[in-house]
Amino acid sequence: MTFVDSAREDFQKAVEHLKQDIAGLRTGRATPVLVEDIPIEAYGTRQPLKAVASITVGDPKTIVVQPWDKSIMQAVEVGIRQAPIGLNPVNDGKVIRVPLPDLTQERRVELIKVLHQKLEVARIVVRQLREDVKSVIDEAEKAKELGEDEKFRQYEALEALVKEMNERIKLLGEEKETEIQTI
Repeated sequence: MTFVDSAREDFQKAVEHLKQDIAGLRTGRATPVLVEDIPIEAYGTRQPLKAVASITVGDPKTIVVQPWDKSIMQAVEVGIRQAPIGLNPVNDGKVIRVPLPDLTQERRVELIKVLHQKLEVARIVVRQLREDVKSVIDEAEKAKELGEDEKFRQYEALEALVKEMNERIKLLGEEKETEIQTI
């Protein structure tokens, strides 16, 4: 087992984290992912919305939130309203409907900027992981656990993995950007 193989899982976790992170960026369609991690003040603690309510899609432009306990309806409504995603929930006493307004071109541009920031953070994480693995390889060579040829083979494998992860990040970004731009 090489050092690169043992680090592969960390690289994949970074890309998976990015995938989950950008799923929360609002496009023109309703999806539970937009609201499921909004913190709600309930029972004396802050919990994600998905822990206190069922979240469904009523129609392509509406998310329906049904708290399991009716006594926290107000807290759920306030949590959604205060979240920095610009949604205005409507509480009818039984369920909370969250209509999604159409995205303006200005808002789309903002979302793309946020997307690019998240992509850059993911690239930085990949670079940091690469540096960590490189230092482990260097330490192993200094401790005479690796020969020089093996060190360079490990470096090549590491660079191939980094290139693969950067390609996946780029592809995820392009897909999400297209989704945001689609009206």
